[in-house]
Amino acid sequence: MAKKKAPLSRTERLRRLLEISRILSSTLELPLLLQAIVELATELTNSEAASILLYERDSGQLRFAVTPLHQGDSLDQLNVPLDESAAGWAFTNRRPLVIQDAADDPRVFRKVDQTIDFETRSLLAVPLMIKKEPIGVVEAVNKLEQGHYTEDDLEFLETLAAQAAIAIENARLLRELQTANIELERLDRMKSDFVAITSHELRTPLGLILGHATYLTEIVPKEYTEQVEAITRSAMRLKTIIEDLSSIAHKEQGEARIRRTFFSMSDLAQEVLERFSTLASEKSIKLLPELPRKGSLKVEADREKLKVALSHLVRNALTFTDPDGTVSIQAEKQNGYVKVTVSDSGIGIPEDDVARVFERFFQVETHLTRKHGGMGLGLSIAKAMIELHGGQIWCESEEGAGSKFAFIIPERARQAEAAARVFKTS
Repeated sequence: MAKKKAPLSRTERLRRLLEISRILSSTLELPLLLQAIVELATELTNSEAASILLYERDSGQLRFAVTPLHQGDSLDQLNVPLDESAAGWAFTNRRPLVIQDAADDPRVFRKVDQTIDFETRSLLAVPLMIKKEPIGVVEAVNKLEQGHYTEDDLEFLETLAAQAAIAIENARLLRELQTANIELERLDRMKSDFVAITSHELRTPLGLILGHATYLTEIVPKEYTEQVEAITRSAMRLKTIIEDLSSIAHKEQGEARIRRTFFSMSDLAQEVLERFSTLASEKSIKLLPELPRKGSLKVEADREKLKVALSHLVRNALTFTDPDGTVSIQAEKQNGYVKVTVSDSGIGIPEDDVARVFERFFQVETHLTRKHGGMGLGLSIAKAMIELHGGQIWCESEEGAGSKFAFIIPERARQAEAAARVFKTS
């Protein structure tokens, strides 16, 4: 039994409410929150005890989330039905319940008293509401000195319940978010492990396939040349996929390294366009270079990695551009940076998907309806290559009107290192 204390004055009650509001707004540890609420509910209403019951969707019942310390864990496993309890009545009707004489009131759930060897003489129950929906109930039990619960008791407990409901819901949401983040991290590690293992294990058998296919081209009769070439083309496609997977794995494992040299970004962009000229011609797509003169736009960067990034952007543009469309590359200098833009007149990207196009394995088309090939790694690799240089990459698109992918990188290594540090901390 709790020791009798002199009831708080109205001023003292208001002061305690103000104090608890600060605690509730600064604490997201649910057990601490619940205990603080129960202690204050007891104090504000001058009651023998108080408790909090939260609703469980799975069982459709209320369960004690916290009880007075002297009652131990006796009520932890006790479910309180909504239709046979005072707490259930307050929860279901979404309004407070005052029982001044509990002796013969059928709404009092007697199993609680039996479990903890307690006698409920009077009771005040207030629902915990979030956006007009109940999430639980706070109860005060047995007004001390054989008194009756007053309008002031109800008013202060309702005020406490309103603050407590928000704090409890915030703590719940935080806990759910933390659980979800842990699961996402686990899944991300699994995905990374899969990428690394797959890229490693496929190299050996693919090397054998390519080696034997090359040998066969030299010895098989001409009537089988077309079949052998089909094998070689498919193997080369697999080789590209494996290289993409390796690029992602090396970036994530911190094994990717920048080998900087001075070169012309204008020349590199022209080289990439020429590399895809055959594919563009086959699709009747015009490649439009909008580049400064040859040898201009010098940068200190890893030429091969930027070539990979730019190649993926151009390949992506060609993939999603219909015949008779256009793909262009622009390059320019901007305040110590070089900006490169790949634009197309293709199918565009839905607004909701633009922010996700650089995610690994993300594809705008579903696997059941997609018409274009690829694993959804190209743009992710391009992003990784640009970020290794301390640069940034982004997309602008309008569905049905084409897309524009642009990136900027610092001209010099010193700027790039500074930009990379900023990027990592942002």
